[in-house]
Amino acid sequence: MWDVSVIEDAEAAAASLDPIRARLLAELAAGPASATMLAARVGLPRQKVNYHLKSLEKYGLVELVGERRRGNVTERLMRATAASYVISPTALAAVQPDPARFRDQLSARWLLSVAARLVRDVGTLITGADRARQRVATYALDGEVRFASAAQRAAFVDELTQGMSALVAKYHDPDAEGGRSHRVVVALHPTVKPETLAAGAITGGLHENSGPDGAEPDQATPKSVTHSES
Repeated sequence: MWDVSVIEDAEAAAASLDPIRARLLAELAAGPASATMLAARVGLPRQKVNYHLKSLEKYGLVELVGERRRGNVTERLMRATAASYVISPTALAAVQPDPARFRDQLSARWLLSVAARLVRDVGTLITGADRARQRVATYALDGEVRFASAAQRAAFVDELTQGMSALVAKYHDPDAEGGRSHRVVVALHPTVKPETLAAGAITGGLHENSGPDGAEPDQATPKSVTHSES
């Protein structure tokens, strides 16, 4: 079982978003179970659970890991193919974000567009690598910094931009024979409080005019997104 898997097919995405199937996925991510076992957990008839499991299996979201005999019935033990799932923008190909349509390093929505492309591209690479039984050469750095003031945040952004620009200029070789381009994405945004995430899950999202940490919009807007390709 993978820790995280990408869903690129629109119908697979729809299947995973169905509330009942999402609950079954969560149960099967915790461990293998049969339709009978799941029926008792989710309060549905076994036949209905079987129907949903067949749909999830069709799209590769669950898999058969064994069988066991119970009386005259052979039960199929299923499990989720991943502990968690990410839906790629390719599932909504006609309306997927495109950061090339506009570029605004101070826009939270442009940051979202860049992040969506990251999910799409890395998901595509993972899918191809899985088929070829290879690994994808990637690197990620995640951290948190607390600024004493907006001025310090702006100074941090300036130094970060200069440093990244210098690194890209140092290592970028457009004429390298046999070389391969890599995308570099650096993002900065306010940390979202756990209680805000919980409230968003209950209400279905955050208010359009509220900052992600409960602050006023101008306090919550990311101040920089630096992006380049090498």
